[in-house]
Parts: sequence; structure tokens; C-alpha cells
Amino acid sequence: MALTSAHPAPPLLVCRLLALALTLALASARKIPASITPISRDLYHSSDSILGEIKALVARNSDSLTMDTVRASNKGYSAEMFVVTFNHAKETVEDGSKIKIMLSFGQHGRELITSEVALSLLYILTEKRRIAGVDLSSFEKILEHLVIKVVPMENFNGRKRVEAGELCDRRNGRGVDLNRNWSVDWGKKEKDYNPFEEDPGTAPFSEPEAQIMQELSKSFKPHIWVNVHSGMEALFMPYDHKNTTPDGAPSQLMRSLLENLNRRHFQDSCLVGSGGGAVGYLAHGTTTDYLYDIAKVPMPFTFEIYGDEKASTDDCFKMFNPVEKTTFDRVINKWCMAFLILFEEGLRILPGSQVASQGALDNWVPMGGEILERNADEKSGNENRQLEGLDLGMQELKTYFRLFIISTFLLMFMFCSRISKNRNRESGNF
Repeated sequence: MALTSAHPAPPLLVCRLLALALTLALASARKIPASITPISRDLYHSSDSILGEIKALVARNSDSLTMDTVRASNKGYSAEMFVVTFNHAKETVEDGSKIKIMLSFGQHGRELITSEVALSLLYILTEKRRIAGVDLSSFEKILEHLVIKVVPMENFNGRKRVEAGELCDRRNGRGVDLNRNWSVDWGKKEKDYNPFEEDPGTAPFSEPEAQIMQELSKSFKPHIWVNVHSGMEALFMPYDHKNTTPDGAPSQLMRSLLENLNRRHFQDSCLVGSGGGAVGYLAHGTTTDYLYDIAKVPMPFTFEIYGDEKASTDDCFKMFNPVEKTTFDRVINKWCMAFLILFEEGLRILPGSQVASQGALDNWVPMGGEILERNADEKSGNENRQLEGLDLGMQELKTYFRLFIISTFLLMFMFCSRISKNRNRESGNF
């Protein structure tokens, strides 16, 4: 007759069920589909290497390029930004008569292709890197009448998050969407508002990156500003926060420039119009709307330079960036050429009175690579408006959830080990 234990048999089934639950929970926490596309390291520079290459380019072309490093901080969070200035004919053409153009790339961390365009454009401007089938000599005289500031990577901290594996993240280093942190119509939320995508921050210009760009708009006083993104192909003008464009002659000039560019270079294949009217949703607190309404930039635009409509919404790198070399090269060449045509159109279409009214170029932050340190803990009453609702702190919640999963695993392991020891001890007694 078999002897039986006074204790019930170890619940091994319970252990197996707990292990299965843990596996499912971990898979849910990651939310990474098997088909996700990683960053194409053979095509794309890292954030550090692209900035290092630009520094070397500036050092080789000091007759036409300078670079400034600008830093700002707010409530323990700091940001650093590099601003490259191209001034081709310093000695022969007076700066006050030139068209001033501001180009900003990489405002959203996941849009790596935009910074690659910035790098290639700087090579074309300085070292005459060729675009297949294009004679760039005709643009030489045009460049003599321009001063161009390029921010190759506006959101350096957010880009680092993407390179660390958060491939769908568009926000800055503390989870704020920099293209929702400007003051025009700030904080308003549409019905489909997604806090992970569109967190506007705790107040207008709460983020150091937005503060630096605002400072640039005030001091440089550009005639043309282009905020470069990816996700589709489009040429947008204000407004983003409503389904309309501004009234009057300035708006007609903006539309005329974009339509000429679209016809000459894109064969009318790009969407043209207001961001709010053409993209399919309204966006509040954007750079472009502030630049037009508050900073009074005559021609602020948003260019969308690439998008893969067939990519899964979870496959963000593929959705926002070309992943094979042929397409990568085509996007780079096409949009570098688009900027050259933009320069030509801007020089042709901007009235001389608008150029003269913008002021001299020396009204800016320290030049020649000096560092401007700004601390923005002290905010004006208007900037201290609180964000409606709760800040969900998505990144912190993810961290806590992962710690919970690890703790659960350890407890399960200890539980199963204890059961195994009890069983062995009981087997020894019999």
C-alpha cells in the first residue's frame, strides 16, 4: 500500500501558470511586434557622429561656416543645441541686404532622415557635393545673397531615446512634444489627443529646446523659416491650429512660393496648404503658428519630406524613415535640391521692403562657438499656466511596471523553490 503525505501535492500546475502569465505580461509590456524595423546603422549616422561630422565640416570651411553651441535648462532638465551659420559672401555683400533663412531639422526624435538631409545640404553649400544630374553652379550667385542658419538636430535628447530603442518616441528628453510647446493656442486638446504623442508641457516654452528656438526667432529675425519633419510628403504653411490659412497678401506670397516649388520640383505631387487643413487633424502650440502670429516671420513653413504609408503604425522607424539605400539617396537628393529651389524662389518673391525691415545680423546670441547658458526656472505669469489634467508620466509608469514584473518573477521563483524543498523533505521522511 502506498504511503501518502499529510500535506497536499505541490501545486506545480500553479507554478507553470504563473510562468506563463509572466511571459505574457512581459510581452505585453514590450509591445514590440516581431516585424519591427530597427535603425539602419549602415545608412544613418548616430546623433554623436552626425554632429561630429558637422563640426569637422565647419572647421574645414571657416570662411563660410560658423557654429554656435547654445544651452538652456529648466527645473533640472538641460538641452544643448548646435546652430550652424552659412554666410557665403561675407566680404562682398552687406549682411543687411541679404535674405535670412532658418532651417530646423530633427524636432521629433524618431524622424532621423531629416538630420541626414541637413548634413547633406551643408556639404552641398560648402564643399559642392554633387546632386546627380544637377548643375549647381547656377546657384552660386543666389547663395551670395543669403544667410542660412541650420539647426541639424533640434531634439538631441529625444534622438538619444530613439537610438536607445524607443523607436516611436517623438518627444524630448522628459516626454514633451516640442511642436506643441509654443504659445499660440497652447494646451488645447482635440478629441483624439494622445498624451504619449502630443504632451504640450506644463506651460508654453517650458522646454529648453523651445526656449532656444524662440530666442533664435527673436534675434535672427529670419525672412523664411522651415521646420522639417517626416511622415508624409507635403509643403505646409500656417495655420496648424485651425483649418484655414492667414488672410492678405503675405499669405498669398507664401502660397505662391510653395506652389512654384511644388510645380517646378515635385510635379505637383506634394500636398500644399495649411497644416490644419491638409494633414487631417489640428495641432495646437506649434512652431509655425507662433512664428507667423507672434514672431512675425514673413514665411514660416513646415516641410514633410518622407513617409511610408504602408508601414504598420507600430513600425515607426520604417514609417518615418527610408530603410533601403536607393530610397534613402533619392530622398536626400530630392529634398536638398528642393531647398536650393526654395532659396531661389525666396530671393525672387520676397519684396525688398521686407528684407530691409528685418534688421542687421549682429543681433543674436554670441557667435563663433561661444556658449550661451540660460536658466529658465523663473517663468513669467503667463508661462506658468498649468497643463490641464494629469501628466500621465508615461515613461515613469513603464519603469514602475517593469519593476513590478521583475518583483513578481522573483516572488514566483521563491514560492516554487520553497514548494520544491518541502516536497524533497517529505519524500525523505518516507
